[in-house]
Amino acid sequence: MAKILIAEDSDTELAFLMEVLKETNHEITVTRDGLEAESTAKAGGFDLVILDVIMPGKNGFQVCRTLKKDPGFKAPVILLTSKSENSDKFWGMKQGADEYITKPYNPVDLLLAIRQHIGG
Repeated sequence: MAKILIAEDSDTELAFLMEVLKETNHEITVTRDGLEAESTAKAGGFDLVILDVIMPGKNGFQVCRTLKKDPGFKAPVILLTSKSENSDKFWGMKQGADEYITKPYNPVDLLLAIRQHIGG
């Protein structure tokens, strides 16, 4: 069982994401803004971090960049967002994201990305 951190400020999106992940049996921790996500990720020993791009405090790009620059942080990061322009995807990957998935997304695609990075 892996530890996954989710940073999502939308109740609707979070409910959908939790439904998608419920059968994976991973341990899920939820944060609601970028600042909380960043501090939780640094302290928590997570196997994977899923970040919404647009959220209060710090956006997902900023959180991803900060985490990936931290030599003690090793988890893959998936950016999950409604921002689908190629420039946004480029910017997300430049910040160190391991995946960039746009909403609305096929749940199978998200589960495949998770399996690719942490198995199960």
